[in-house]
Amino acid sequence: MKKVIFIILLISGIIFFGFKLTGINPFASEASDQTTHNQASSSGNSAGDVGCDHAELLRVETPSSLSSQEKDYRGFRLSFNADNHTPNWVAWELLRSETDGNVARNNNFWQDEDMKGCPVTDDYKHSGYDRGHMCPAADQKWDPQAMEDCFALTNMAPQAHTLNDGAWKTLENKERNWADRDSAIVIVAGPIYQEGDRERIGKIGVRVPGAFFKVIIAPYLDSPRGIAFVYPNTTAPGNMQNYVMTIREVERLTGLDFFSALPDDVEEMIETKASFRDWN
Repeated sequence: MKKVIFIILLISGIIFFGFKLTGINPFASEASDQTTHNQASSSGNSAGDVGCDHAELLRVETPSSLSSQEKDYRGFRLSFNADNHTPNWVAWELLRSETDGNVARNNNFWQDEDMKGCPVTDDYKHSGYDRGHMCPAADQKWDPQAMEDCFALTNMAPQAHTLNDGAWKTLENKERNWADRDSAIVIVAGPIYQEGDRERIGKIGVRVPGAFFKVIIAPYLDSPRGIAFVYPNTTAPGNMQNYVMTIREVERLTGLDFFSALPDDVEEMIETKASFRDWN
C-alpha cells in the first residue's frame, strides 16, 4: 500500500523528503584510465572548465550513520552497505567512446568475497526480483574486465522486472545517447529506502528498496547541466518527465551531497535546475 501511495504522489509531482537511503561516495580509476577519461572529456570542453577532474566530480558526501565499504572496480566505484546487502551508490563517468563496444554481455553474476555482506546469486532466486544493475552492463562493452566487474553482486539491488526491463532500461539508453552527444556525462545511481521498506529476500536477507535514484550531469559543456530521476520499484507508467527532479531534491531525499567539488556557482546551477527539454 505504501508503494502505491508513493507512486501516486510521485507522478503528481509531490516530493517526499523522509527517505532514509543507504549512502554514496567517490570514484577513482587507475592512473592510465584517468588520463583516458580526462582526454576524452576534453573533446567537448575540458574538465578545467568546471575546475576539477572526473574523479573529483564523483565524490559524494555520505551520512556517517550509513554502513559503507568502498571499492574501485574497473570503470566504476561503489559504496556497499553490509546491512542492506546492496550498494549505497554506484558512480561512473560515461564517455562517448564507451557507449559502444564489442565486448559481449557475460551474465556471470558473482559474489565479491572481499566485501562483507555481499550476497550470492541464490539470494535472488525465486524472489520475484531481478538482480538490478546500478552501473549497467551496456556501459561496459568497452573493456572485458569492466564487463566482468559490473556483474559483481555488490553492483545489484532487488529490482522489479517491470522497472528493470521498462523505464529503468529506457533511462539507461537515454544516458548513452546523452554521453555520445555531450562527449561525457557523470552518473551516480542507487537504491532509496524508506523506514517502511522491510521486505528482505534470500538467506542473507537482501533488503528490497522502495525506489531508485539517478543523478546525471554533463559538466564539460559551455553551460553545464544536471538532471535527476527517481523511480518507484515497480511499473513506472507515463513519460520520463514524470520522474524528473532536481539534484538538490534528491539530496534532500537521500541525505547525500553530490558534486561538492564543483565551484559553488556551478554546483548551484547544475543542482537546482532540471529541464528534461534541455536534455532531450
